[in-house]
Amino acid sequence: MRIVILGGGFAGLAVAQRLERLLRPGEADVAIISRDNYALFTPMLPEVSNGDLEPRHIVSPLRGLLRTTTLALGEVVAIDFVARTVDTRLLLTNERQQIEFDHLVLATGSVSATFGIPGVAEHSYPFKRLEDAEDLRNHIVETLEVADIEKDLARRRALLTYVIVGGGYTGVEVAGELVDFFRSILHFYRHIALADVEVTLVEGGGKLLPDLLPRMGEYCAAFLARRKVRVRTNALVASVDAGGVALKDGTRLDSATVVWSAGVRPSPFIASLPLPHARNGGILANADMSVKDTPNIWALGDCAWIPMPEGGFYPATAQHAIREGPALAENVVRTLRGEPTRPFRWKALGTMASLGGHRGVVGFPNGFVLTGFAAWFMWRTYYLVRIPGWYRKVRVALDWLLALIFPRDIAQLRVDTDTARGDALRDAGR
Repeated sequence: MRIVILGGGFAGLAVAQRLERLLRPGEADVAIISRDNYALFTPMLPEVSNGDLEPRHIVSPLRGLLRTTTLALGEVVAIDFVARTVDTRLLLTNERQQIEFDHLVLATGSVSATFGIPGVAEHSYPFKRLEDAEDLRNHIVETLEVADIEKDLARRRALLTYVIVGGGYTGVEVAGELVDFFRSILHFYRHIALADVEVTLVEGGGKLLPDLLPRMGEYCAAFLARRKVRVRTNALVASVDAGGVALKDGTRLDSATVVWSAGVRPSPFIASLPLPHARNGGILANADMSVKDTPNIWALGDCAWIPMPEGGFYPATAQHAIREGPALAENVVRTLRGEPTRPFRWKALGTMASLGGHRGVVGFPNGFVLTGFAAWFMWRTYYLVRIPGWYRKVRVALDWLLALIFPRDIAQLRVDTDTARGDALRDAGR
């Protein structure tokens, strides 16, 4: 008997860890197919882009978190639901391998949603993966390096204008952290003052954090405005190009940096599977997280629509994914043993966002909203506890401490990039 999990993020990892605890010796083998050999702690990604945290300190190697689960580092090419095989392309060797399964768990997460807007994929910076945060940070440092010696005023203004599209969790956190980043490092650039830098947050709806308590969005807007972030609501993007963003009201924002955080959707691969889908391509699951009308196929996390008892569907958040994982694992084991499955039930603990400047906002289920330093401290304490392993907890705490004492690092590390490879070929005379 083999259980195959597609995806090694919050949801997939949680499934595998609980299966390792529940399965009896010889009862079933567990395998994870993942593009990365680590689990990324995504809530802290904005602090990587601003230099508060080192990238390696918010990733945990999957092999260090799992004892008996097999890890296949690869990309899924196709799934045969009749033959029960997963066709995988191994990333390091580019070889194809077929992996058989008896139970298949879909936990592939999500990708940035461009909504078909022209130029978004080509000219904006997504903010979903670890590489995105590092790429953005390197690009921001490059814009400062160029702007410091740029004589053309219009070009300089565009270089120092940073547009973030999307007023949800990611957008408000990136905007707040960018302000901290600039305040920490601009003294290195003799010809750039803080007043020269403009950070604009664009939200298509009427308020920030549109899916959360109204006061949370109101506080975020007011706080970011005090920190000189231009908050534009009811601003729909028409297109993005190399020179900036065009809005549907005719306004143009000239910028060399457009960060796209306007939403996520399941991967196109998930949407292409012959399974029941929701309107955004996500997999429609039953209350026990089994896929509708498809025996022994399960789905959870960002790629699944799991119904709530009171109606609607559970939101695609890490808080829910890490609870869905153990519940799904228990249902898989119950199925193996001929026992009835149980529906997933979970009440959210609340919602949080960090806004930089030692300020944050927390919304509780009863409607109470905590703001300011206390909310920021709660955000950091909660997520520090949630990071896997004491080693990384200590490293993150030390990073935070050092960021309070010293300015951020402005070294532009061009590691494993097209630029670095091009430099190597040029230096070799090719």
